Amino acid sequence: MLEMKALYQEALAAKEELVACRRALHQMPELGMDLPNTVAHVCQELEALGVQPQKLAGGVTACIGKAGGKVFLLRGDMDALEMPEESGLPFASSCGRAHTCGHDLHTTMLLGAARLLKAHEKELPGQVKLMFQPGEENLQGASAMVKAGILQDPRVDAALALHVFPGDCHLGTVMWRQGPALASSDSFKITVTGKAGHGAIPQNAVDPLNIAAHILLALQEVNAREVDPQDPLVLTVCTVHAGQLHNAIPENAVLTGSIRAFSNHNRALAKERLVQICQGMAQLFRGSCQVEFLAGVASLHNQPDLAAELAGYTGEIAEKMTELPKQMGSEDFAEVTQEVPSVFMGIGAGGPEAVYHQGGSHNPKIVFNEGVLPLGAAVLAGCAGKWLEKHIL
Repeated sequence: MLEMKALYQEALAAKEELVACRRALHQMPELGMDLPNTVAHVCQELEALGVQPQKLAGGVTACIGKAGGKVFLLRGDMDALEMPEESGLPFASSCGRAHTCGHDLHTTMLLGAARLLKAHEKELPGQVKLMFQPGEENLQGASAMVKAGILQDPRVDAALALHVFPGDCHLGTVMWRQGPALASSDSFKITVTGKAGHGAIPQNAVDPLNIAAHILLALQEVNAREVDPQDPLVLTVCTVHAGQLHNAIPENAVLTGSIRAFSNHNRALAKERLVQICQGMAQLFRGSCQVEFLAGVASLHNQPDLAAELAGYTGEIAEKMTELPKQMGSEDFAEVTQEVPSVFMGIGAGGPEAVYHQGGSHNPKIVFNEGVLPLGAAVLAGCAGKWLEKHIL
């Protein structure tokens, strides 16, 4: 029988190897769905453990354990962000891309879990499937892997993902919740088309900026008057771009933004009303417009019973268990939660020291506490193993 505390001690004994792996990944940040160096590194690490990796939809998958039983999936995302790193670390990235969301730690923790699970493979009454995914930041990776069959052959019965939290979320803290945890996200692009003309002769033009301004204001109606205030919705226009000259009316104006919601009802309503309002305003002021939805991901809901069960296992080794705040941010692990019972938990990678408060996630100055690596590996491996033991066919 697997024991959480024993697994944690094994992970602590491998801390130096985990840190070295994390730092190697930290110095090879790659973007989106194309992660050739990261994928190669993950495959090399798995092969060294005696685990056979398989490339899938830009990511990597592998199974550890005995075929024929239940299957528990563990997810770790691998992609970075396009921004310079200003952490001051001796192993900082210098290529204009950086792991400022901690995905290098997620990948390392999943590799650490693979190490623990492989060492105890004979004790597993089922299989643990590993999901090293690309493209979390652009909300495309999980969906691509799901469509490519990550949840099938063997069929996945339950799943878990961890995400590091910096700053005041200190080492040893694990955050969890039951039910809705993160909102859906749908990014959009609105292209308003008018008729170009001289700024001094507006009657001969159709001003797309005027149309865009009315669209921007009218969209606030959806948030303010069309949804239940107890069922949150955020519809935000974040950019407006039009024209180049101070005395010329441009032909086009482009607005971009995102929609965030917890309920499928509000998500569908906001997308429908966005199109209606944009087209209505454009027609009212003699122009036209096109609305494009660029990327989307469902809201993330933790299966209540599974969340409570996994939190119970985690509490055996975490110093502090606390509630994961319900928030309007998004995570494409939601695509897995839509298909199988799943849990998304936060794990502390901060501390009281000033270095961990230089900046938050997606900030060039962010520094994560590498002490989280053994705990994260043990939580992943232990939760998977304990769940398989409890749910033997």
